[in-house]
Formats: sequence, C-alpha cells, structure tokens
Amino acid sequence: MAYTRFEVVITAIIQKDGKYLITRRPATKKRFPGKWTVPGGHLEPSDFTGYPKDTEHYWYNVLEKALAREILEEVGLAIENVRYVTSLATEHDGAAASIVISCLADHAGGEVKLEEAENDKYAWVDVEESKEYDLLDGIYDEIVMADALRKGEKYVWKRH
Repeated sequence: MAYTRFEVVITAIIQKDGKYLITRRPATKKRFPGKWTVPGGHLEPSDFTGYPKDTEHYWYNVLEKALAREILEEVGLAIENVRYVTSLATEHDGAAASIVISCLADHAGGEVKLEEAENDKYAWVDVEESKEYDLLDGIYDEIVMADALRKGEKYVWKRH
C-alpha cells in the first residue's frame, strides 16, 4: 500500500543506574493493549511552530524537545543526553503508517508518575530482566541496542 502521510513517533529508552524504564499500555488502548514498551509519543507541529526559529529558516533539536515533552507528560521524568538508537516503520491496519525513532536517554530527575491514559504500570529492568515481560515486538532488541550504546559497544540490529 502506498502511504501519502504518516505519523512520526519518538521513544526513549531511559537509563538510570544501568536499568531501563519500561511501561505497560492499558488494556483499553487500541494499539498494543497490555503490552510493555518504552515511553514516547507523536511529534506535533507545536513542538516547533510555537517557538522562534533558531536560524532564519529552521528550528533545531526538534526531536529532542518533543521527546523531553512526551517523557515529562507520560512518566513525569526529565531526561538528558539523548542519543539515537534506531528507527523503524510500521503500518496499522493497513490504513496508517508510523515512523518510530528510538533513542537512549539518561534520567535527569524526577520520580515516575504515570499518565494513566497511556500507561498503567512501570518497571526499571536490566536487559535480562526485560525478557520476563510481555514486550511489544522489537522492544527487547531496542533495549539490547541501547545497552550496547550505553556501554560504548557497536551493535547492529539483528533479530534475537
């Protein structure tokens, strides 16, 4: 199917003391109910149009600012040191498409406070512990990639 439009989503694998934050989507969610994932959300035009341009024509750090906003809204945390992990594309019911940009970020402050419409549980897990959760497809692989990046190791996506 040819898509003329798609949504852009950005997610954060948040690292604190060698563990990563995962959250569970409520059973009432249309997409992936009850699955564990990492926090993030959609980019909105207001993530840049509400601010002055950084140069005559451009806004910079749009993804980082949108990610910080989403993480604060969804889980109440401040983040810093955002690094690119991977990207993926998916389609939903053959009618819509998403581009997802996955990042690693360090916890910079705050305690987890879930936005109940988005998440109903959370856990801080290491790579091995994450296997014990019913993770959304691909999230384990992204945690493995983020862990390698955090440790300064090279890692290329591969299915486990």
